[in-house]
Amino acid sequence: MVMRPRFAARRGFALIDAILGGLLLAFGLAAVVTLSQRSLSMLQRGEREAQASALLDELLGQVLAEGPVDFSHRRPVVGKFDAPWNEWSFAIDLSSNGDGDAWDVVARVQDINGVEHRCATKVAARNPNDVPERKPEQPIDRKDRFEKRKETMKNG
Repeated sequence: MVMRPRFAARRGFALIDAILGGLLLAFGLAAVVTLSQRSLSMLQRGEREAQASALLDELLGQVLAEGPVDFSHRRPVVGKFDAPWNEWSFAIDLSSNGDGDAWDVVARVQDINGVEHRCATKVAARNPNDVPERKPEQPIDRKDRFEKRKETMKNG
């Protein structure tokens, strides 16, 4: 009867254990790499969406400030943004529902990847006779204000 030493069986088990550990480590690293690539692409998409939101807000703010009628006469309704966003293009659709009704405004921006972002709203037309008086009720005396503040700071 031939007897084998016990450590020979253990060496075979250790080799299988090392191979299984390496496979588990490889799967874990593959999962981490995949998740990091995915999170990076989602971060870039979120950045583009935030940029698109800011550009849409700027366009709609200009339409609101100037009024839909004046905006279409003063500014282009299709084109590209100025630098540093010159890779982004825009288009604004203005349509009237009749006299006295609010205008339908649809603003669209397209990013460098060709993805279109849009926002729609209604804007009331400006009445040219309703220009607000932009004067303070009391005149502002800036010199007096400065002197009072200086005096307050001196006295502590």
